[in-house]
Amino acid sequence: MTEWSYTVKIWAIRKRDYRKPYQLRWKVGTRPHSESFLTLGLADSRRAQLITAAREGEPFDVDSGLPKSMVVKERDITWYEHARGYIEMKWDDSPGNTRRTLAEAMATVTPTFVKDTRGMPDTRAARRALYSWAFNKNRWDEETPTDVAKILDWFERKSLPMSALSDRLVVRGALAALSKKLDGKTAAPGTISRKRAILYNALEYAVDAELLDDNPLGRIKWKPPEQVTEELDPACAPNPMQAAKLLTAVREQSMRGRRLVAFFGCMYYAAARPAEVIGLRLKDCDLPRHGWGLLRLHETRPRSGTAWTDSGEAHEKKGLKHRPRKAVRRVPIPPELVALLRWHLTAYGTATDGRVFQTLRGGLIQDTGYGEVWAEARSRALTPAEFESVLAKRPYDLRHAAVSTWLSSGVEPQLVAERAGHSVAVLFRVYAKFLKNGDEAANAKISARLGHHG
Repeated sequence: MTEWSYTVKIWAIRKRDYRKPYQLRWKVGTRPHSESFLTLGLADSRRAQLITAAREGEPFDVDSGLPKSMVVKERDITWYEHARGYIEMKWDDSPGNTRRTLAEAMATVTPTFVKDTRGMPDTRAARRALYSWAFNKNRWDEETPTDVAKILDWFERKSLPMSALSDRLVVRGALAALSKKLDGKTAAPGTISRKRAILYNALEYAVDAELLDDNPLGRIKWKPPEQVTEELDPACAPNPMQAAKLLTAVREQSMRGRRLVAFFGCMYYAAARPAEVIGLRLKDCDLPRHGWGLLRLHETRPRSGTAWTDSGEAHEKKGLKHRPRKAVRRVPIPPELVALLRWHLTAYGTATDGRVFQTLRGGLIQDTGYGEVWAEARSRALTPAEFESVLAKRPYDLRHAAVSTWLSSGVEPQLVAERAGHSVAVLFRVYAKFLKNGDEAANAKISARLGHHG
């Protein structure tokens, strides 16, 4: 942290028998400083600068001996340089998906922090170059393709100095950019929130580096665009009969489908996220011959992509979403899922590391693979009208179906949230319409308790 002082003493220029004979001496606080010049004119000019700054009440940097205005000017790097420094600072301690999110946010706002738009690259090409190369530290040592290098060179030349970001209107332009998708439509609420948080953090890092006096985002009154609610559309969640038909269609379509029916069953009967099912191990399962069983979920294998991980593998090993690394979520599972898992383990065994689900070659289940199986199952199990609708459009909708089934069965919301790995607040916000559908049943229970009849 820079130490500033208002105590400045500047002496007269003295001449010595050296290559640069004219020496200017001054003291900031108790720290002496000196600078030598070839000519008396140059020495006088620098002395006048220091005297003017001192008379105008500027603080001086004790280490460099320079007034604040000169220190800031020397430190004034570009936004592009600062953004890459921010990515480098965050990189090592961030998992792959977080790295992708950081890069996406920086790639979104960087085109707004430019001096002018003359010669600006195509929007999509610019976003791709910034996202995949400028803000992906894993690629900084690779040879950059010629077309990408040309784009990044433009941003290096055109990027605003950090001092320009003290102007609130400049930063407001970045807020407008992160509120939109590339096609001009309004971005999702969660996307806007994440990108704004990253921009705020990058500007805080600039304050820490003394590139800015304060964070301009804190001085801007701004509301994100009007958003659609986060409530889940009940039309996307299949009912038990539809879910059963879909799982049957998965099993009957191919050998790959038979290997995945229990995988999808974990999403439907246990409300497990796909990344949680990918990481499920045999030791995490209690599968009795009769009655209910139990899954202990504590590991996820999210797919970040090979470009964003240190290992070069597409998946990473992490704890549960929004939970401490060693947290375990216990989910009781009905006999239907117990039977599916027992059959699966008998037919296919486990991977070498104990994982329940594996590809034919023993690898991790890929979203592209199970996505193709699911798309085929929808075409087989649903009516033409259902197929064209949002019903079970994504495998993840099986998780929504599980939660909605629990809620409609009268399970207490707090217990549903615990089993699904949600906070109660998120449950009420996302599944509000499912909760509303239970009003009639709730009213009947209250009436019965109060002794109403008829």
